[in-house]
Amino acid sequence: MREFSAPATVTVAAEENLTDMVWANAERFGDAVGFRRRVDGTWVDVTTAEFAAQVLAVSKGLIAAGLRQGDRVGLMSRTRYEWTLFDFAIWSAGCVTVPVYETSSADQIEWIMSDSEAAALIVESPEHRAEVNSIIGNLPNVEHVWQIDGPVDDGGSTAVAELTSAGAEIADERVHERRRAVGADDTATLIYTSGTTGRPKGCVLTHRNMLAEVRGDLDAFPQLMRPGNSMLMFLPMAHVLARAISISCVYARLTLGHTGDVKDLVNDLGSFRPTFVLAVPRVFEKVYNTAKQKAHGEGKGRIFDAAEATAVAYSRAKNESGGPGLALRAKHFVFDKLVYGKLRAALGGRCEAAVSGGAPLGERLTHFYFGVGVPVLEGYGLTETTAAAAVNVEDDYRIGTVGKPIAGTTIRIADDGEVLVKGDVVFHRYWNNDAATADSLEDGWFHTGDLGSLDEDGFLRITGRKKEIIVTAGGKNVAPAVLEDHIRAHPLISQCMVVGDQKPFIGVLVTLDPEFLPSWLAERGRPTDTPAGELAEDPEMRAEVQRAIDEANQAVSKAESIKQFRILPQDFSEDRGEMTPSLKVKRNKVAENYASEIAAIYS
Repeated sequence: MREFSAPATVTVAAEENLTDMVWANAERFGDAVGFRRRVDGTWVDVTTAEFAAQVLAVSKGLIAAGLRQGDRVGLMSRTRYEWTLFDFAIWSAGCVTVPVYETSSADQIEWIMSDSEAAALIVESPEHRAEVNSIIGNLPNVEHVWQIDGPVDDGGSTAVAELTSAGAEIADERVHERRRAVGADDTATLIYTSGTTGRPKGCVLTHRNMLAEVRGDLDAFPQLMRPGNSMLMFLPMAHVLARAISISCVYARLTLGHTGDVKDLVNDLGSFRPTFVLAVPRVFEKVYNTAKQKAHGEGKGRIFDAAEATAVAYSRAKNESGGPGLALRAKHFVFDKLVYGKLRAALGGRCEAAVSGGAPLGERLTHFYFGVGVPVLEGYGLTETTAAAAVNVEDDYRIGTVGKPIAGTTIRIADDGEVLVKGDVVFHRYWNNDAATADSLEDGWFHTGDLGSLDEDGFLRITGRKKEIIVTAGGKNVAPAVLEDHIRAHPLISQCMVVGDQKPFIGVLVTLDPEFLPSWLAERGRPTDTPAGELAEDPEMRAEVQRAIDEANQAVSKAESIKQFRILPQDFSEDRGEMTPSLKVKRNKVAENYASEIAAIYS
């Protein structure tokens, strides 16, 4: 058993809550630009004083609507300014925010709203409203449904306008009385884990949990979290990581922007020009794959591939062997002008670093971004740890790890290799689920279900999930994550899932990246609209995928290596239940949907 603790730099007082930062910012730095919001295609500044006034007005409307202290309020929307506005307004009214992914089905909405016994729901669009209307008869506790994009043409108003008008007669002091009545150990939010199996569990996070995470983030990123810096949020705000970083930006007085349409992400990054970005590994993979695809499509594939190899070598030299030599520095300088500068420009041109979480980022890709000049600081955490429990920081990182514990957190590796976490960021219970709480918490230690190891100086390495461990017919234990991370690093591959439980050898299902595939086909003089389903047995395609698998096999023993694979006709999909909203593969569902393909591996 190994354990490593990071001392708490700042504690959370019993009377503190998340709303304090809104009024502290407004009173002391009222003219500072806290947000830039999209209005008719233009970024418009919102000062901290203006934000506080809007939070106050919406909170008064919630109180006027009859919401009581502690009531749960659902919030279902894409990432946008109003998400953060409503989050703080709900807290200021003494209530609890229950995030709902905007992609959720009617069945998922019904489960979350009914299990949480929510008294109200805020939705974004008419489509969301229609979805809710189809189940509202099954939600007797939901007394109000407000719509952010109101049906203005039908005489209705937006949720912000409606609530502001409704609360006009409520005294300001009623809001302040409500919010001051909330302490650090009161519930702030009820987040339903997207879960790869079964019904989502409601994770109860307190104001103390969230404030401990925020202060841990500020301790980890003192340069990125400087007042006046900026961050553009494009991850779903229902995701605990996006939420925690957004609140950290408000706390630290950064300028925060939101965009919910990732199709325009490159343009939004170019116009907003953030100081840093937050993303899950799939976003970094997509940026890399798109750049590679474009280079190959323009006949500059060899230049990009050489630049990529140079970036990786440069990063490895800096991080592992005392620094690059003269020849490598010269090559890096040339490619910085030809390639790397364009990649940095795609992130807005001012991006100092990026933070990654939610899933592992392949080591080669991490080296690539470091070599390009945009360090990707990888962290680790779960909803139950209020996002990051460990993270690589600006002046103390180790590629291949997820960093050291954040301030005030202790990480222990149990005898069976499971990662345990203790500290103020750890949740207290699951909502209405004592059995699940008892299974996960023991003497304050949260059993994460992840497997890992601790370096002597405290850097954490994640090696897989306990429940995902494959035991072959020969009794060999195999952690799929190691193989899958390497395979997904290939630009032609979108997703993959390793199989082989109780089978004689390890196999893998592979999906092709629909964005990179046309470029690959064009390079070979083949029709660019050839569907993936027609390439499953194509010798050239199979050779390409085999190269990715051969590289992955080098990271494991012979007994753990992949012997057979199947190329699937389509990518994994959230609509078919194969992916969570946070882009994790639901292994049971994929196994069910592609049972015949898995059987074919072993036939």
